[in-house]
Amino acid sequence: MTAESFDLVILGSGPGGYVAAIRAAQLGQKVAIVERERLGGICLNWGCIPTKALLRTSEIYHYMQHAADYGLSATGIGFDLAKVTERSRKVAGQLNSGVKSLMKKNKITVVEGSGTLTGATQVTVTTGDQTRVLDAKNLIIATGARARDLPGVPADGQRIWTYRHAMVPPEMPTKLLVIGSGAIGIEFASFYNDMGAEVTVVEMLDRVLPVEDEEVSAFMAKTLAKQGMRILTGAKVSDVKPGADAVSAVITTADGKATTESFSHVIVAIGIVPNTENIGLEALGITTDRGHIVTDGFGRTGIDGVWAIGDVTGAPWLAHKASHEGIIAVETMAGLHTHPIDKGNIPGCTYSRPQVASVGMTEVKARAAGHEVKVGKFPFIGNGKAIALGEAEGFVKTVFDAATGELLGAHMVGAEVTELIQGYVIARQLETTEQDLIHTVFAHPTLSEMMHESVLGAYGRAIHF
Repeated sequence: MTAESFDLVILGSGPGGYVAAIRAAQLGQKVAIVERERLGGICLNWGCIPTKALLRTSEIYHYMQHAADYGLSATGIGFDLAKVTERSRKVAGQLNSGVKSLMKKNKITVVEGSGTLTGATQVTVTTGDQTRVLDAKNLIIATGARARDLPGVPADGQRIWTYRHAMVPPEMPTKLLVIGSGAIGIEFASFYNDMGAEVTVVEMLDRVLPVEDEEVSAFMAKTLAKQGMRILTGAKVSDVKPGADAVSAVITTADGKATTESFSHVIVAIGIVPNTENIGLEALGITTDRGHIVTDGFGRTGIDGVWAIGDVTGAPWLAHKASHEGIIAVETMAGLHTHPIDKGNIPGCTYSRPQVASVGMTEVKARAAGHEVKVGKFPFIGNGKAIALGEAEGFVKTVFDAATGELLGAHMVGAEVTELIQGYVIARQLETTEQDLIHTVFAHPTLSEMMHESVLGAYGRAIHF
């Protein structure tokens, strides 16, 4: 079989793979991208984007139920679950079509099928009973990751769901158990709680959203409980047994008490598994660590011509991290001057109600790293725009190095903080100090003024609190 030749072949078309393909094409490379499912990968089709469509629906539904708070009246409020899901899928479909157009615009060859590395710079793609062989000067592995199942209890799509099932629910849960309180677990807990389900969240660690600042975690636990959720931390779930109409589970709380409870559905959000099986890594001798491909800061795997980016390379498992890694890898292989990715400047966002966003070190980690810190904190209740919006719950927290004024970390919880966080990300990228931020003019009235006030607060200069 005659092999087709390319400058670059990319295995996987998620936000890492397709962005890398476009950048390589911009640099004049002949590129092929291999995808076994849908262009755009999990993020676009089953993750980042369609979940935000669902969360937008639940947010509007929440506001409709509280119309009187804004001087409005709304009666007969309800929803059609099938139409809610249909809107989410249409959003994903629109963006999938957009990626197809981008591939065509940039003259990128799209090969549908399952790819296997059959050489350091060769991929064999199988589609049904058809096979294609692609040769390349360089190869990027961007195969992503999938949801981790409960040990011994795989998700069935009926009573036990992963995030994929939770996005296309066959019915509305009445009593929902969410196992895991990372971003995915909390987002689905928020969506289904706002849509009327009775939600219990079980977290094995001692706080929800455990990667976030401790004050943010504590605020979220209190707020979610106030919204009607049952939050169990330091707890574990065992003996999950699905039935025809319900699923039973043993919940052992932090005090050691175990009870058997019944739920209509269970969402498993206990982490991910990298897609590294059956793609030929072992034969090439590519090093992995707990399934994740080991790379340097530029995407190199240690095997000449083979690169890896995104979720398949490990934490943080974020779409924007994958995209940035893809660009770094492509520009490095093209001989451009590049810098390794700085994971401390990668923002993390949770799109629940309220939202959570952060970048850099938490206060605890900053102190543990030996920094003497100055901490500023400003509440939403002190901001005019937040009060006008009816969104006066939350706060902005900033952590500075006391000696140098370096912004070590920023942590936010409240309305629209997933948009606001980018200001602090830019500040860290540009290595600004507290003086740069203090002397920056923030528009009024805006939520972003709280970012300024938090910085001022770290130095005893907060104006409105």
